[in-house]
Formats: sequence, C-alpha cells, structure tokens
Amino acid sequence: MPTAMITGITGQDGSYLAEFLLERGYEVIGMVRRSSTVTFERIQHLQDNVTLIQGDLHDQSSLVDVIERFRPDEVYNLAAQSFVPTSWNQPVLTGEVTALGVTRLLEAVRLVNPDTRFYQASSSEMFGKAKEVPQSELTPFHPRSPYGVAKVYGHWIAVNYRESYNLYAVSGILFNHESPRRGLEFVTRKISNGVARIKLGLANELRLGNLEAQRDWGFAGDYVEAMWMMLQQDQPQDYVVGIGKTHSVRQLCDCAFSYVGLDYQDYVVQDPLFYRPAEVDLLIADPAKAQAELGWKPKISFEELVHMMVESDLKRVSKELI
Repeated sequence: MPTAMITGITGQDGSYLAEFLLERGYEVIGMVRRSSTVTFERIQHLQDNVTLIQGDLHDQSSLVDVIERFRPDEVYNLAAQSFVPTSWNQPVLTGEVTALGVTRLLEAVRLVNPDTRFYQASSSEMFGKAKEVPQSELTPFHPRSPYGVAKVYGHWIAVNYRESYNLYAVSGILFNHESPRRGLEFVTRKISNGVARIKLGLANELRLGNLEAQRDWGFAGDYVEAMWMMLQQDQPQDYVVGIGKTHSVRQLCDCAFSYVGLDYQDYVVQDPLFYRPAEVDLLIADPAKAQAELGWKPKISFEELVHMMVESDLKRVSKELI
C-alpha cells in the first residue's frame, strides 16, 4: 500500500485528492495546522479512512517529524494562503506560507527521505499579465498579486531542488478549478451561493467586481487526477492543466442565473470595492503537453460545473430555511 501525504487536506483540492487516492488503495496522511476552530467539513466523510497529523509550513521541525514518522512515497503540497485579494492585505503571511513553506517542506524531504516524490501546487496566477495567449509551460511569468509572486517562488524552488538535488519534484500549473466545495469568498462560489439566495428570496442583489475578467474554469475533481498522474511518470516534469477555453465573470453570471430562470442583469451590481489593485484580465491554458504525455482530459464542462455548484447551493440554502 503506497503512502501519500497531503498538506492542505482540509481544502477543496485536498478533499478531492484524498478521495481519489483512497479509491486507489493509498494510505493517506493529512497534515493540518493546530487550530481552536475545527475546519474539517470538506473531509468529514473521510476522517475514518485518513490519518490526520499536526504540522505547519511555518515550522521546519514539524515537517521533518512528519516525514520521518510516515516516510511517504508521495507528498502533495496543496497548503497555501490561496485567496488572491487577501494577499494584498497580508503579503508577508502569504510569502511565509505560499513561498517559504514550499522550501521548508522540500528541505524536510531532502533531509529525511529524498526518494519521496513531491508535487507542488503552482497556479495560473503566476502568468498574471500574460505575455502570450494561451499560456503554456514555456510562457514567461508576470504575476500581478503577492499571491502570484509567492507561487512563482514556490514553483522555481521546486525546480531548483529537482535540478540541484535530483529530487522527483514537479509543479502542476493549474488554471482555475472550482466545485461546490470552493470557499464562499471565491467569485465562482460567491455567484452560485448568491444565485441560490436570490432564487429562494433571501437576497435581492449580488455585488461583484470586474465582470470582464476572463478565466479558464474547470472542475477540481478532474484536476486532482492530473496531480497524481504527474507523480507516476518516469521523469519529473512540470505541466499546465486547464480546459483550454475562457469565460468571463459576466458569462459565469449569465450561466448561473439562467439555470434558475433569472436574468443576472436584474441582480448583479458592479462594486469598485471588489476590484483588484492590479487586475489579471485574461488567463487561458494550453494543456497540450498534459493531454499528450499524461493522457489527461477534463470530464466536466464549464456549464456542467456552474450548474453543479448552483444546484449544491440551492440544496444547502434550502436546508437553512427549514
């Protein structure tokens, strides 16, 4: 039975990845930070089947202890301060976790068990003010937020450890991937939740920022399979993962509201409060390498994803009314 360790197991991607690995017979170790607030909602149904252990990307010794204790075959580093707007308010924290945390974890692997295969969650936000459209593994980075900058550091330190110490370390440059498990602060979930509340009479407007921003949105459950595939290759390489199609926030609103028979223009209000200090206007993946070398293809379309999220929030909000 192979052993995999997941940092960020309580997040959206961590929960889907844990499910995926358990189905394939892995022993799954989830590293969680000690907190007075329990945030295990996304993995509540998995807690009897995974081992949760305390550790922190701020603390080198705790990472060494975890690697020494479990000697995982695979490590998936999904933990981060991952909400882009927060990174402007907390840039130092974002750097400590999302950038230097990667170094601490890689160093723990190097010191204790260098045969471990390491996955780093990179991000399309690294491309930022994109130099070309679509973006591939060869597109230069131009991040437009402290989060994007931190992710660029994490990406390159993984490359550096691969080239300096011959570690099997790869980065998945994942474009926006969403699901009903996405946090309410993210725009996709903010929209699906807003649609549900408006449809059920609990709200009468939805305030959003830039409706013209365009993203390549896919289903998180599809993308965790690509993470696993990257660690099964003979040689470690980095891959861009995305749908290869772009939609604007406006189109997302139209799709979500029309699913429940409403016109988004009657409810959506553009609010300057939600504009970014430096906007990323257009991100779209070129996933040709992942499709050709990994054999990965998404199963859920953009429209299916949006409908799935709206349906889930309708059910959740309906329960609140009982």
